[in-house]
Amino acid sequence: MVALAQTPPSADRLRAIDDFLAQAWADQVRHDDRLRDLAVEVRFDRGVAHLSGDVAEPAQLRLVRDLVGQLAGVYGVWCRVGIGGRAPVVVDLGCGPTKQWSSNLGLDIYPAPGVNAVADLSGSLPLADNSVDVLFAVHILEHLIDFLPLVDECHRVLRPGGVLHVMSPWWGHVNAVADPTHVRLMDVQTFKGICQLRPPGTPRWYPLHAGCDGASIFADLTPLPPDADPAPQTHLARFFD
Repeated sequence: MVALAQTPPSADRLRAIDDFLAQAWADQVRHDDRLRDLAVEVRFDRGVAHLSGDVAEPAQLRLVRDLVGQLAGVYGVWCRVGIGGRAPVVVDLGCGPTKQWSSNLGLDIYPAPGVNAVADLSGSLPLADNSVDVLFAVHILEHLIDFLPLVDECHRVLRPGGVLHVMSPWWGHVNAVADPTHVRLMDVQTFKGICQLRPPGTPRWYPLHAGCDGASIFADLTPLPPDADPAPQTHLARFFD
């Protein structure tokens, strides 16, 4: 038996959730000495935390990401935080005319305003190994019959500690089937499979965060090197059955 989630939160409730999250984060910063002097701004939009600013080292960004992601009501943690004064390289996959941030590098199969390079996302990405800090795959995986080659390409181009942000329609919502160009149904558990059920020798991922708001699913994944330990069950249990 499959239990479907409730209908997505209303716009009014999402605004209230964002206000709650902003207050909860401000309170956490006031009481956590590790956060007080970090120049990271956290903004909440419909349950998604948007991080910007600059930190001295990757461990500080990971700390902020982890603590923000532990707040009840956060669906995803999207970031464009610089490290050591270096601005992050952020790529928007399948962006169309609208990028998540205007400064992102936009890739799409069709030319459009905001598309910086035309690329077939079902093939190899025109990006060098270990060259990207953040990848956005917003409403793109559901359009690909086989999205695993793209996920593997994302693993190749991300720097150590980089993040792949995914957003797709949840399979139980009408949006998943309303668009005739959607060819895949997606669930939070799909990312359990990506992180744990791939054959030996394929790229491995660590789930930083995963969630569902009843209409969309979100996942923040970071690449693991071949010899790294897998995510502990106590961490996976936050997101996956």
